Amino acid sequence: MQKNTINTIKLGIFVSIGILLLIISIYFLGKKQQLFNSTIKVSGVFKDISGLQVGNNVRFSGINIGVVDNIEMIADTAVRVDLIVDESSIKFIKVDAKAIISSDGLMGNKIVVIMPGTNGKNSIKDNAVIGTIVPVSIDDILLKLQVTSNNAAEITTDLALIVHNISSGNGTIGKLFMDTTFAENIDQSIVNIKKGTKGFKQNMDAAKSNVLLRGYFKKKAKKEEVK
Repeated sequence: MQKNTINTIKLGIFVSIGILLLIISIYFLGKKQQLFNSTIKVSGVFKDISGLQVGNNVRFSGINIGVVDNIEMIADTAVRVDLIVDESSIKFIKVDAKAIISSDGLMGNKIVVIMPGTNGKNSIKDNAVIGTIVPVSIDDILLKLQVTSNNAAEITTDLALIVHNISSGNGTIGKLFMDTTFAENIDQSIVNIKKGTKGFKQNMDAAKSNVLLRGYFKKKAKKEEVK
């Protein structure tokens, strides 16, 4: 008799713990699904939901304020997403608010992020349809990175070819840098110009000392002073 009583007590404790765990599970599940809060429904139409699923979180300013309630394809390029949002947060969500599909972390579940909109405008109402923003696809980013990488590789190849041609003395630039004869000719031309400039200066000094031209240079000097 005493043994049966102990077994009954154990069974009662086990059942009570099971019921308590069930209640706690229902509470947290209901809290996540906004079952115990006053809520409103908000919708948005996306071209691509990027793997979003019913039950995923709705986030505003980093805080979970609701869940995805329903996903329905309404056209070949349009998907309607219904959101259940906590009513206490709608005063911060304006009529020009935008929704975008993002990721919860680098490789986390998809979530809907709501941008607040413009201060001073009216708040959204129940069953409102808000605007959406097309998210940047990872595939698009990888494709752009690949194109950029290919372009960089082509530019590197072209630069290597140009440097090789210059080092080999090919082309006009290569001859300019690598042809010693061409460089010597340039040096000689510069020397000749300097000599010519020096000779011209000497001739001008001699002309100024000439009796016949001295008056001309004096008149020219006076005109320049007047200016």
